[in-house]
Amino acid sequence: MERSIVGFHRDEFGDWVAELECGHGQHVRHDPPWQSRPWTVTAEGRASRLGYRVKCLKCVRQEPPAEWARRDA
Repeated sequence: MERSIVGFHRDEFGDWVAELECGHGQHVRHDPPWQSRPWTVTAEGRASRLGYRVKCLKCVRQEPPAEWARRDA
């Protein structure tokens, strides 16, 4: 199931997490050579991905939304 990115926050280790419209989060690390996502390191880069759709495996598994999503509701 594809979901849109609606925001970003950092996890407890300082890594960026994309906040999805469904209430789940998905890490978007820039960790070359394994993961190349240079857009994550700037505010402008992250803003350019708002609305971008990604596959949410947590929705496929029917997991409840993340704590951060319930807290903000």
